[in-house]
Amino acid sequence: MPDQRSHRSTPENPREFRTLVDRPQAREELALALARLWSDGGPPEAIVCIGTDRATGDALGPLTGSFLLQNPTRELVVHGTLDVPVHATNLHDIIRSHPRLLKSRVLAVDASLGRPEEVGLITAGLGAIRPGAGVNKELPALGRYYVTGTVNIGGFMDYYVLQNTRLALVMRMAHTIAEAILLSLRL
Repeated sequence: MPDQRSHRSTPENPREFRTLVDRPQAREELALALARLWSDGGPPEAIVCIGTDRATGDALGPLTGSFLLQNPTRELVVHGTLDVPVHATNLHDIIRSHPRLLKSRVLAVDASLGRPEEVGLITAGLGAIRPGAGVNKELPALGRYYVTGTVNIGGFMDYYVLQNTRLALVMRMAHTIAEAILLSLRL
């Protein structure tokens, strides 16, 4: 069973925050961590939620984007929803039609795969992420800030693993991430 504590930082990246989705305070802790990130460089100008609804595990991004648009507390620029996902096939087109995404304060949200004890872990930090890296895709790095959710175990047959990820976990993670983002923008 994963460690039930939240982690303020990691040795690899002291500006990174981690918490498990099932912690009672996960949403509030994540919101505070995001608000601290915004205090250094300003809140995100756009949120890019990466993934596809064609693989349960990879739907974390589009679900988060859809939840964000259902509960706006202010006008949010969100790319990547269940209706209009941002994924490996169209990411270059999205960047080409919105070139500011590479230069502005973007929060990138994506699913990740990890070790068994990391499943359910939500990680937020400063820096860009490489979408598709877990499944050996070569895509451009994106974001000044990032939030990732470890939805399943990686390392072997990653496409199969993403397609056979528990929807309940992905839904809980997407709700927690969306609510934390909205709360962080009000802090």
